[in-house]
Amino acid sequence: MSKTKTIFICQNCGTNSPKWMGKCNNCGEWNTFVEEIVETKSSSNKPVVTKTKPQLLHEISNENRQRIITSDSELNRVLGGGIVPGSLILIGGEPGIGKSTLLLQVVLQTKGLKTLYVSGEESEQQLKMRADRIKQTNAEILVYTETSVESIMQQIEATQPQLLVIDSIQTLETSLIESAAGSVSQIREATHVIQQYAKRNNLPVFIVGHITKEGTIAGPKLLEHMVDTVLQFEGDRNYNYRILRTQKNRFGSTAELGIYEMRGDGMRAVTNPSELLITQRDEQVSGVAIAVTMEGMRALLVEVQALVSPAVYGTPQRSATGYDLRRLGMILAVLDKRCGFRFGAKDVFLNIAGGLRVEDPAVDLAVVAALLSSYEDVAISNKFSFSGEVGLSGEIRAVNKVEQRVAEAGKLGYEKIFISKYNQKVSSSEAEINLVKTVAEFYKKLF
Repeated sequence: MSKTKTIFICQNCGTNSPKWMGKCNNCGEWNTFVEEIVETKSSSNKPVVTKTKPQLLHEISNENRQRIITSDSELNRVLGGGIVPGSLILIGGEPGIGKSTLLLQVVLQTKGLKTLYVSGEESEQQLKMRADRIKQTNAEILVYTETSVESIMQQIEATQPQLLVIDSIQTLETSLIESAAGSVSQIREATHVIQQYAKRNNLPVFIVGHITKEGTIAGPKLLEHMVDTVLQFEGDRNYNYRILRTQKNRFGSTAELGIYEMRGDGMRAVTNPSELLITQRDEQVSGVAIAVTMEGMRALLVEVQALVSPAVYGTPQRSATGYDLRRLGMILAVLDKRCGFRFGAKDVFLNIAGGLRVEDPAVDLAVVAALLSSYEDVAISNKFSFSGEVGLSGEIRAVNKVEQRVAEAGKLGYEKIFISKYNQKVSSSEAEINLVKTVAEFYKKLF
């Protein structure tokens, strides 16, 4: 016989407690404990004996393990070369960011792959409207709107798909667990059932997951441990581009990312991201500099805009969009102390064009160039690019992957790139390399 007992589970981190608590001792969140009924097997039951046997590692065959190449080059790049059979891929992102559109577009465009698209959030008619908007057709896609795990598994057994899409895992529920859909127990059990079938039958599975207000995948942390790959789909709602990042990948690198442009007819893979991040102008203006940054293993050119003006209201303002405000304050202090520029009585506004948020310290040199250009009201040539980290003593520090940065700048037609003197083992046939050691030396060379 089986026994039932009641426990309280934190819906944020999955911590168990025998009694209700207002604050979780593990994650510190308030009012996240929910009562759930669990069923335990009696100790008199015999242990379950499986029929599988250990195998020698060198005797295990690699057949049927070739990656599935989709029609989306950016998704293939992020996954490490394609979809691995039997893998579970979790995609998280804010509501309305385009997760369902991306997956539906991928399966519509990938021919010769029988797909079962399970939706617990939309009806068949809504999915059909989305497919019509994408303007793609595929006769091998089956649509099933259901939230019961048992019913979904029956349809998987009956249809034998080559790819499974679950949208989303928070809407599924199983009769084995007496709790509401979206609870920790339901998410854990539903993922476990899907995982067991996928591993036995080499069925690749895409799972859509909601995120919390902090931007992390909703549900227990165990969910991220159970799957093979965790992808984060993000972007600014005020801009059309979206970024697909890898947070975990058992079959590839976590340093890759894919960039898309959101259109009325779906997502367009962006092979040259700089076309979205650099503003096209007819004339040069002061306060604009081009930075060569790295997002994962990909070099990007982003536009840094700065505005320096006298403080009208007495107290100088400091504002940064897409860039760390504390780091901006550090750079202003370095320019004041090491070069004698008086930014203390100036309002300073900094913006990374395109809505992108950068954390690469190599953007520092472009920030310095944009600030000095606006301070002197002298425009910088739109054929110059910058990549270097600024230290507290005013030195220009070396950055990593400088060869890729220089190659990307040269490929896009930039004639000069300013880098640190400590990166001097770099050569380029397309762009002139200017080596600078300090901020003062950089100012002399630039102006």
